[in-house]
Amino acid sequence: MRHSQGPWALRRQALSWALLCGLGISWSLPAAAAPVDRAAISAELPGNDWLAYGRNYSEQRFSPLQQINSQSIPELGLAWALDLPEATSLVSTPLVKEGVIYFSATHSVVHAVDARSGKQLWRYDPKVTEAFRDNNPRRQRMYWGMNRGLAMWGDNIFVGTGDGRLIALNMASGEPQWSVQTTDPQSPAIITGMPLAFNGKVLIGFGGADNGPLRGYVSAYDAETGELSWRFHTVPGNPAEGFENEAMRMAAETWSGEWWKHGGGGTVWNSMTYDPQFNRVYLGTGNGAPWNRKIRSPEGGDNLFLSSIVALDADSGEYQWHYQTTPGETWDFNSSMDMVLAELEIDGEPRQVLLHAPKNGFFYVIDRASGKLISAEKLGEVTWAERIDLATGRPVEVPGARYESGEAFIWPGPPGRHSWHPMSFNPQTGLVYVPALHIPGYYNDMGIDPKKWLHRSHTYAFGLNLGAGDAPREAGSSSLIAWDPLRQREVWSQPTAGAWPGGTLTTAGNLVFQGQADGYLKAFDAASGEPLWQFQAQRGISAPPVSYSVDGVQQISVLVGWGGGGPLVGGSLFAQHGWGYRDQTRRLLTFRLGGEARLPPVTSTVLQLLDNPELQLDAERVQQGRDLYVRNCQTCHGSDVISGGGAPDLRASALALSPEGFDQVVRGGALQLRGMPVFDDFDQAQLQALYQFIRDRARASQPAEPGLVMEASRSNQQIDKDQP
Repeated sequence: MRHSQGPWALRRQALSWALLCGLGISWSLPAAAAPVDRAAISAELPGNDWLAYGRNYSEQRFSPLQQINSQSIPELGLAWALDLPEATSLVSTPLVKEGVIYFSATHSVVHAVDARSGKQLWRYDPKVTEAFRDNNPRRQRMYWGMNRGLAMWGDNIFVGTGDGRLIALNMASGEPQWSVQTTDPQSPAIITGMPLAFNGKVLIGFGGADNGPLRGYVSAYDAETGELSWRFHTVPGNPAEGFENEAMRMAAETWSGEWWKHGGGGTVWNSMTYDPQFNRVYLGTGNGAPWNRKIRSPEGGDNLFLSSIVALDADSGEYQWHYQTTPGETWDFNSSMDMVLAELEIDGEPRQVLLHAPKNGFFYVIDRASGKLISAEKLGEVTWAERIDLATGRPVEVPGARYESGEAFIWPGPPGRHSWHPMSFNPQTGLVYVPALHIPGYYNDMGIDPKKWLHRSHTYAFGLNLGAGDAPREAGSSSLIAWDPLRQREVWSQPTAGAWPGGTLTTAGNLVFQGQADGYLKAFDAASGEPLWQFQAQRGISAPPVSYSVDGVQQISVLVGWGGGGPLVGGSLFAQHGWGYRDQTRRLLTFRLGGEARLPPVTSTVLQLLDNPELQLDAERVQQGRDLYVRNCQTCHGSDVISGGGAPDLRASALALSPEGFDQVVRGGALQLRGMPVFDDFDQAQLQALYQFIRDRARASQPAEPGLVMEASRSNQQIDKDQP
């Protein structure tokens, strides 16, 4: 409420709101009295709001609130639940300001919700699928619909959309203030990550380097007007066209061949951190495009700034320093994971450090002032490198790990030891709480000629032979690790369900909260790891919880809607929890001490596989359909057509059983606006082969053994149109 209003005006306004609520009419809060600025986001106390992705600029995800603590936790109960029936993948970190929760959902839809009651205040839909349809529908093929979060500055909320826009929305009304296209609509670039707001600017990156030629960059826009302030590329372009700055000239010396034809990669699709102490922005950069360095940089080289932390001046975007975690990246070991700011006492002196656990399996402590490595140790099983040489900061690689002979089996695999699920740091315990994955990787490029390899946009662009068949239930696992960054060792760990755990929250109440793949939201003793509390949310949880206070009451909120790569890639590893695409309600849940709300009971469903018994399967067509499926469909509908719940299981889909309905959806785009991409370049022979493969998998008594689809045969995958 604005301070200029008198007491009687405030009373009349409050009465009007009460009457509107009683009549069931939705309403919006007035503009917030205190616009969000650098001081507000930087503040450690009192912790009543959650104004940034990691609560404040430190990205620690530590709440100083302690009303909910290790003694009172048994009294924690559900306060309210908001059903989100139109949502599928929910991975966002909610933001909270003055009793209002803001969060992004599927297809970048933004919601504002009253934190006291769970009543929706406003909803904004940026119409992402319509934008794909109108600009380049094939871009949608590698877009999973997710959005990891928002940013705040002034009186506005900022969201990056799947099709590459950055939009400013008024906090009170949800009305758009400005919108800017940050990427080329014809490129594979998509936005699934959150913006970062600082100093009157909003920074945004993008992803998509796995799906075609793409050169990474970040863009800073004026928070009030949407005008471009500065842009920084993360890999060099074509030297013949000149370099944007000296950093790109330096980086180009670490590449070979004609890398720019492949884009290079290095996209900033997730983590960005602002450091008020040094007025810097840290970028966590992505993997190479393609993954296989033999193709993009055939004579080797570190390939800066792939898989790096890059420090930039926040006002100008000028390069300050970098630290590369995986030189010459060739395994999808990106450094897009969260970067946490902390102060540690090292050798008797306080040091301003950055804590980072990227995919490659090492935990890094880096000096923020200089970018120099302080320490690095293995966060679990790591076999691609022996150690990190502290003198050079480089990994000591194991011979053969780069699949020099054509193949390699290493730990960790492409999902990484730690993926995008946020870790948290508790300054009271001195521990970092890491959602850890335990999944190996098999890399194979046999038969691939690096000189002849070409991109096919809007499909996999790894430069490797692709995995086919089932991902068995025993193929991976996960755990919650409490890590001491000072002594670089594990203090405690707890096994977590399945292989795709949620992000973490830690509090001054000596607690760690984490949602898990089996649907439980759990609380652990932050010091000992002892399990203290759990709640069954009726669907897997990937999103991290947040904590805040409303009217002096501490609350915990979390989005329930298992999402990200795991539920989509599927196979038995991710299908084991029984989550169906349409079977469980996605929700925003909020908890407080003494909460007594209950979720409605759920009825267990059994997957009913469908078949057309009159269909005669042809072995050759089934094999052709398998290749098409792996290259075009597996990333959403699951390995071996076994869905993890992120998309429909095609073995049980009535539309996929009907040849006519299958055609209307796949080639005709009948469900494009609901998120199913259109494959209008498939001919009838390809469609029939794909149909036969799905029917073959629906009839199979056992999942198929893991195998490969050879990249070398990609150019020959077109099916003879003259075949009957």
